[in-house]
This record gives sequence, C-alpha cells and structure tokens, in this order.
Amino acid sequence: MSHYSAFSILRNGLSGNKHWARAWRDPAPKPAYEVVIVGGGGHGLATAYYLAKEHGIRNVAVLEKGWLGGGNTGRNTTIVRSNYMMPGNTMFYERSMQLWENLSQELNYNVMMSRRGYYYLFHSPGQGDTARRRTNIMRANGIDAELFDRPEVMKRLPYLDYSENARFPIYGAAYQGRAGTARHDAVAWGYARAADRQGIDLIQQCEVTGYLWNDGQIVGVETSRGPIRASKVALAVAGHTSHLAAKAGLRLPIETHVLQAFVTEPLKPFVDHVIIFGAEHFYISQSDKGGLVLGGDLDGFNSYAQRGGLPILEHTLQSAKALMPSLSRLRLLRHWAGAMDMTMDGSPIIGKMPVDGLWLNGGWCYGGFKATPASGFCFAWTIARGEPHPDSAEFTLKRFERGYQIDETGAGPHPKAH
Repeated sequence: MSHYSAFSILRNGLSGNKHWARAWRDPAPKPAYEVVIVGGGGHGLATAYYLAKEHGIRNVAVLEKGWLGGGNTGRNTTIVRSNYMMPGNTMFYERSMQLWENLSQELNYNVMMSRRGYYYLFHSPGQGDTARRRTNIMRANGIDAELFDRPEVMKRLPYLDYSENARFPIYGAAYQGRAGTARHDAVAWGYARAADRQGIDLIQQCEVTGYLWNDGQIVGVETSRGPIRASKVALAVAGHTSHLAAKAGLRLPIETHVLQAFVTEPLKPFVDHVIIFGAEHFYISQSDKGGLVLGGDLDGFNSYAQRGGLPILEHTLQSAKALMPSLSRLRLLRHWAGAMDMTMDGSPIIGKMPVDGLWLNGGWCYGGFKATPASGFCFAWTIARGEPHPDSAEFTLKRFERGYQIDETGAGPHPKAH
C-alpha cells in the first residue's frame, strides 16, 4: 500500500530516516480559509478529508492545539460496532461500520481493522429480552446480528466463568460478527495523510483562544499563531466542546467526564473477540501486542483532565476477575484516560449552531471512536450543503428544545458504553 520500495525503506532505516518523506506537510496558517476545523483528532481530520473528496472544498485548515491524534482519538479502547437500536442511531452507526470495512483501501493506509466479532453477554431473562429486541431491530434494518444461548456461548468463549459460584451467571449473548477493533492512532494518521494530499492545511501547535466577530457573526478564530478568518468555523474538539462553545456565548446540554482504560502485560492470544460484561460496565479485548485492553465506567465527577483515579481502577479489575477468574494474577502495564463530552441523552450533536458562522460536531459520549468515519462524512455534508445528512438528521441541537431524546441508554444495561 506504500509507494516506497523495499530498497528505499532499507536505505532510510539505515540512515536514521533522515531522508524519509513527510507523511503530511507542516504549513504556516494562511490569513483566511473557506472552512476552519478546530480539532485535529479523528473527527476533525475525517471531516476535512470528506469536505475535499466528496464536496470539492479544499481551502480548509485543521487547527490542533497539540499534535494530530493526541486527544481522545488515541485514548480509547478501539472498538468498532454498529449494534444500535434507536431511530437516529441505527443507520448512522451502520454507515460508519460500512465505511470502516473499506477504510484502509479508501485512505491507502492500514488502519488495522480487525473484524473479530463482538459479544454482549446477558445475565438474566430480562436482559435476554432486551438483547432479543435489539437483535431483531438490527436484522430488520439489514444489520448483521445473532442471539446465542448459554451452551453456544460456552462453546465459543470457554474461558469465562460458568461455574455455580459465578456472581453473575451467563445466560447468553448478542453477537455482531462484523464488529471488532481498529488501530486508533493509525486512523488519525490515515485521515491526516489523505487530507493533506487533498490540499488541506494541517496546522499543529495552534490553539484557538477566541473568535473573530462581525455584526454578531463569527468570521474566524483567534489563535496562538494569530487571527485566521473563515467563512465557516467548525468545532470537533471532543471533551472541550463546552469550553469552546462558551467562548461563543453558548451553554450546551453537555458535561465533561473522564473515561479510563487499562492494558495488561502481554499474553499469548486467547481472547480473540470483543466481550462486553452486561452485568457490570466492563469490556475486554486483546491487542495485537498481546495485552488485554480493559474498559470501565466514567468517573462520576466533571473534569477536563486526562488522568484516572483508583475507584474506577478497582471497579474495572473486580469486573475482569468476576468475568474471567484466570486474569487474577495478571499485572497491569499502563492505563490512560480521555475527556468525554456527555450529552443528556447519550447521543451526539452535529449541525449549525445558533450563532451564525459556527458549526458543531460533539457530545459523542462513549460512541466517538466507532463513529469517526460517519461523523466526518455527515459533518462534511452538513457544512458543505447547509443541511443535515439524512443519517445524522436527528442529531441537531434542536431536539433538546422540543424534549426529543435519542436515549440509547434507556434500552438496556449500558448499551452505549465502549
């Protein structure tokens, strides 16, 4: 997939990569652009790429206060799935799943998409009824889904705790075979390189500190590298959505929380799927390096910090041991946290803001990484055409004015987690 020959790879490797071509340019910001995208994570980079590819809008800058992919894009558990059941969510996440399946070819960059399958365990007859409903809705919409009983789960996942002493007995599982994982930082790098080749300016170390105004309309941004004018300013800044919206005088229905993740020392491969522990807010997969990647619940307090705390660590490890007692002697290698912007109904906001000139892509809660391709595709459509894409039409801010909720969390135990 690379245009480099084996000889050039060897030559550059032996020379300390001194002559290696840059993956993308490092331009100085221009005085003005047609569109300025604030946020150089997966969503911002994907939006820039699709603006150029799908709509021919290439006079675009992506502004990142740190480095590309240094925020939540690289601080998650890499899970990709489309097992959503609420109208407004179902087909949006399925579009994302379809884009994931061809993303490496689309970007000419290996994002390491692994369709290893996704098991959502249930632990009571009531949870089983919810899983059956979700599975039926998915299949009615042409999305792959299966329901397995306890004997089938025991055959497929023999390393879980099926003993009489299990704290949470396993009754069965809902399964999506096309789901899996992708390499999170490779997704950012792939979109960055592809956007750069479309002529997009990717500007790092450029923090947005405020907005340029003209007669009540936003006409650009103030940055640490000087003012930059733009016809449209689009925010894709994950956990800092409410912070930058407040600078425009907006108070959004969003809170920011910390979500932690953990990885163990490496083991020989044995967890070859993504497994969700429906009794507790816990999920597990195994990385290509052999480490078990563990995820848990939010920290309950509001924070913009990207660091974790011991209560969630304890909860996550207790859940891991309850589900898989064989993990009890493993050592943790490291852990990290991301800043999550959480809307009141658990679904995102994509669209034009009440302030002229400002557009928003935020409030992704637990669903941000898996939504990356569809988020960029639909946000680019919205910016270019001035109207929502049909797949993201329910995600406007106006739903909170009329009390309409896309509340996936009301449909079962933590279905939007991970």
